Amino acid sequence: MSETTSPVQTGTVLWPTLVYRDAKAAIAFLEQAFGFETTACYAEGDTVAHAELAWPGGGAIMLGGVREDMALDCQPPGVGSVYIALDGVEALYERAKAAGATITRELRDETDYESRGFVCRDPEGVYWSFGTYRGAAGE
Repeated sequence: MSETTSPVQTGTVLWPTLVYRDAKAAIAFLEQAFGFETTACYAEGDTVAHAELAWPGGGAIMLGGVREDMALDCQPPGVGSVYIALDGVEALYERAKAAGATITRELRDETDYESRGFVCRDPEGVYWSFGTYRGAAGE
C-alpha cells in the first residue's frame, strides 16, 4: 500500500491476544519468566476475563481465560506465537530457563538476518521468541 492508502493511523499500537486455560497462572509465569508487568486484570473468582501486560521496553499483550462468553471463542487456549525484539537477550534467556520455560531453540546467532535470540514455550504451549532483530521496519 502506498503511504496515502495505508489504513495505519498515527499512534496505532499492536496488541497480541492470547487465551489460557489458567490465565492467573499464565500471568504469574509471564511476569516471572519474561518480566511483563500487569497493568490491568479483570477477574471474577478464578476466571480472568481480560488482562493487559506491558512489556518493559514498550508494547503490551492482552490475555484472558477460557470462558463461555469470550470474544475469541474459536481460539484454542495455549496457541500462538509472539516475537519480542530486545537488547540483553542473554539475560532474558537465563531468566526464562530459571522460571521453567521450555527452550525449543537454544540461544544462537542467526546470520541470515543478523539476530541473536532463542525460542521457548510457556507452560500452556504458547511460543515466545526473543531476539535482537527488529525487522526491516525497525531499521
